[in-house]
Amino acid sequence: MQNLSKLASTLLVGALISTAALAAGGAFVTVNGVAVSQNLANALLAEQKAQGAPDTPELKNAVREELIRRELVAQEAKKAGVDKKTDIAVQADAARQAVYIRAYIQEFVKKNPISDEQLKAQYDEIKSKLGNTEYKARHILVKGEDDAKAIIANLKKGAKFEELAKQSIDPGSKDNGGDLGWSSAGNFVKPFSDALTSLSKGKFTETPVKSEFGYHVILLEDSRPLNVPAFDEIKPRLLQQAQGQQITKMVDGLRAKAKVE
Repeated sequence: MQNLSKLASTLLVGALISTAALAAGGAFVTVNGVAVSQNLANALLAEQKAQGAPDTPELKNAVREELIRRELVAQEAKKAGVDKKTDIAVQADAARQAVYIRAYIQEFVKKNPISDEQLKAQYDEIKSKLGNTEYKARHILVKGEDDAKAIIANLKKGAKFEELAKQSIDPGSKDNGGDLGWSSAGNFVKPFSDALTSLSKGKFTETPVKSEFGYHVILLEDSRPLNVPAFDEIKPRLLQQAQGQQITKMVDGLRAKAKVE
């Protein structure tokens, strides 16, 4: 169990809560004649309990002590004129705006729930795109077709793919011998996936594969059946993605109607 000082420290560095937004309500404690609201105390208590802290008198005492300490420092800050500094005022406005935005988005998500049917349809669509097979591939990406042809010629002469991959302009794989790991064909651009799925195990493309990124030389090292996670297993992630898309669409709509000068 956390002791009093630990709880106070945790509260001090905890999530930002807008005091102005919580100012309404009765006084929880009065410090030098200034009332600290019960609503603020309730919010801090709820925050700590949500993080697993037990609802004990020790926790309540820690919250009370922390609110007293905060108010004392805040009063000293005002005496020093900190609240009148432009950069501090800007930070306070930004923090207050962030609280309002977060609250609005939470309400928006509640009022626009995403059904299991919508998520299942999205799951089925993703599953169909992924297919039934995943591939372990390597590739070398170069800018010019002639460069790709030269690499293919060297491979035919017995050069090691991993060594030639050092010429690749793909920073994510060049230092790993062009290794792309295991992935379904649906995760690649169409020219790449078409070429990949046409290869036999251990073979490489004997003509350069052109994509929007340049010219690829692709080696298929292995393939295996793709085991797609069950719907219930990835449902939380699908929900998060769907909500993110929903919020983006809402904000885009507001932006489209906004009068900006």
